[in-house]
Parts: sequence; structure tokens; C-alpha cells
Amino acid sequence: MTTQEALLPGTRRALLHRIAVAQAEGRAPSLVAAVVRDGRAVWHGARTSVDGHGPDETVQYRIGSLTKTFTAVLVMRLRDEGLLDLGDPLEKHLPGTGAGEATIAELLAHTAGLAAESPAPWWERTPGSLRPELSDVLGEQPLLHPVGRRHHYSNPGYTVLGALVEELRGAPWEEVLRNEILEPLGLHRTSAQPQAPHAGGWAVHPWADALLPEPLEDLGRMAPAGQLWSTTADLARFAAFLARGDDRVLSAESVREMRTPAAPAEAADVMDGATYGLGLQIQRRDGRLLVGHSGSLPGFLANLTLSVEDDVAAVVLANCTSGPLLGAVGADLVRIVAEAEPRIPEPWRPLREVDPAVLELAGQWYWGTHAFGVRAAADGLLALAPLAGGGRRARFRVNGDGTWTGLEGYYAGELLRPVRRPDGSLSHLDLGSFVFTRQPYDTEAPVPGGVDPEGWRGIG
Repeated sequence: MTTQEALLPGTRRALLHRIAVAQAEGRAPSLVAAVVRDGRAVWHGARTSVDGHGPDETVQYRIGSLTKTFTAVLVMRLRDEGLLDLGDPLEKHLPGTGAGEATIAELLAHTAGLAAESPAPWWERTPGSLRPELSDVLGEQPLLHPVGRRHHYSNPGYTVLGALVEELRGAPWEEVLRNEILEPLGLHRTSAQPQAPHAGGWAVHPWADALLPEPLEDLGRMAPAGQLWSTTADLARFAAFLARGDDRVLSAESVREMRTPAAPAEAADVMDGATYGLGLQIQRRDGRLLVGHSGSLPGFLANLTLSVEDDVAAVVLANCTSGPLLGAVGADLVRIVAEAEPRIPEPWRPLREVDPAVLELAGQWYWGTHAFGVRAAADGLLALAPLAGGGRRARFRVNGDGTWTGLEGYYAGELLRPVRRPDGSLSHLDLGSFVFTRQPYDTEAPVPGGVDPEGWRGIG
């Protein structure tokens, strides 16, 4: 049996070097990080400007907008319990906001058309008591853009989602969060208010190596958008949850839904390879698909980055208003581990049982002149893929009535139906009206086969 529990010394040194460069060049008073592999933390590191014992994985830092992912999980729980549908307009559950035509999904994906910030004064540097009501957060004209048409990051949007959680649960957001996420996942050092030991927040002068302490504000109504404090140890557990799910909190299928793009990308986002899911940022970097979230509040920066395919995640926290680019640091920590110690795949195992009807579908098929292969996998799915070059590919799950449903890509939700001749032999596959045959343009099959009675010919 192969184990990947401990990182190699060279990998650990490369990780330490990366955060050391980030702390020094970013001029952060302190920077802490963790790496998660195979569902558990395998490395913690810290760099600090203070002589002596540096911060460890139990020291709290403020995590800013990483809070939004926690709020999104609470909303997804409401959906899974049948208390709302993601397509429901906000007005159905929380009337009178002025943004009621936006759906729950649009709020989660920042496509509801809401403003990026609440009305002045700046909510991150002023007491939350200045905005006691949702109307104070949303302002007189909440909508800046047509609902659902563009991705426009909105802090008030997540305040609204927090209010929705409170309305449907009949309890404060913080209490619901503790009962439904923090306690089940064992995140005992994650809280709405700082708990010792915690880092102090600092501003670093842009032109001098001088510090200014940042005030700590209770965000009040804006808490669901950015209030939380946490540690690298707790966020490592949360990263493992975002990769695998946990039925005590949210199923793997629902977490996968959160990781799926849900927002129309701006042209600049397409160039950058970035988009947004349901409470999670999504980007392509170094050839990897990364999901997670960043966060910032005066005095603090935070980032959680996850590569599901590599089964590696990174958490990076710093106590400065600006400086190190933690998104780049997190992506580099993931890359270092994934490249130095590639994920060891599970052993190949054969099917437990061979169903002749399924085996009959396996092999080579043609859509017109395009060659495809169908493979029956040990996980019970059918996999369709082109035999050469690019093209549409998908996996299909069995429906129990002889048909199969596509799970991804162009064929997601489409029905694959094996069609038989009167004698019971397999004629072709009908995939959303596309006919796949054993021979290209099979003359015995429906369109596109049998179009020309003279069949194949030369050019002479």
C-alpha cells in the first residue's frame, strides 16, 4: 500500500522558501500557511518580523471575504433541505429589499446586479451599527446592472444572503454558522469575534518600513460578507471539506455544484481564465483548475486555494492591509506539491460484475465520420470520448430503464438511448438525436446513415 502522508524534505523547503519570499518582498508583519493533501494538513509554515516564537496554526487571523464561502454553504444547506430553490426570486423569502427580482443563485454568483459596496461611509472601516437595517446596506437604488446579465462582485449581496439564512432559520447568522458548519467540522478556532491568540492587523507604509495599527470593526449586518476570524488549521479542514463534502454539513454533490462556474464571465475574466461559482472563485493557473476564495479587511489578507484534480489545497494568511499577493502564493504552494509529489492514483480495479447489456455498448462508435470510444468503467459509468484529437466527451450514469444520462459538457443532462433492431440486436446509439453507429454513415441506420444509395466512392 502506498502512503502520501509526509512531504519530502525538498518539498517542505520549497514551500518554506515560497512563503519566506512572500513575507519578505510583501513586507508582511507575519505570514502563515498550510498545505492540505489527501484530506489532511501535511505542512504548516510561518514567517514573522518579530524575534522569537512565530505564529503557528492555532493563531487567528481575520479572513475577510473567505467568510462568503461559509455563508454560501449555509444557503446550499437550505436548498438541500427543500426550504428554498436556487431559482427562487429573493422576494419569495425576503420581501421588500428592492432587489427581490434577483434569484438566490444570482446572489450566490454575484450576478444579481447589486452594487459592489454599501453606501458611504466605507463599511470596512466604520462600525456596523451605522447600518442596522438591510436598507442601510443596500441603499436607495440597490441594482446597478440588469439582473443575471453580468458578474459584478457584491458585498451587500452576501449581507442579503446572511439575512435570508436568519429569516429561514429563525436564528442569528453567527449562531446558525456555529451549529451547522463550525461545530460539525471541528472548526473550534473559527469565530465572528477574535479569540486569543490572534494576530493584530497592521498597515505597512508604502514608502517606508513603518507600521500603523488598523482598527478592528464589528461589521454588524455586513458580517456574512466578511466578519470571520480563523486559523490555518481550521481552514485546512474547511479546504478538505470543499474538496470532498461531508454529509454532516453538505454532500459531495452539492459542494461540487458550488465549484461549478455559475457566472457569465467578462471579457477580461476570459483572458485571465477566471470566473465564479456559488460562493467560490474559480481560475485557471499553471494549467490547473483552482477553486477557493480570497479575503481582505483592513489589517488582514487571506486566501484558500484548492486543486481538486491534484487533491492539494493551500491556505495563506497575513496581517497587513496590502503587500503580498496571497492568491499567487496559494497557487504556487499547490503547484510546488503537485509537481514535486504528483498524486498517486488509486489502483485500477476491474468491474465487480459484468453486465452483458452494458458490455455490448463498449467499443468503437462513429458519429458521421468522427470516431469515438465508449468504455464501461468500474464506477458504473459509461465514458464517451473521441479516439483522436479534441471533441465532445462525457460520462453517463445509468437510469435503470436501459437509458443513460450525460453528466458533463455538451451532453450534460442529455439522454443516451441504445436502439435495437426487431431481432433484438443493437442497431445504434441515439444521443440527444445524434446517431452513433458501428460503421461511419452506416447505411442501415437512421440519419445520418443511408443518405446516398451508392455509398462510398472514389473521386475518379
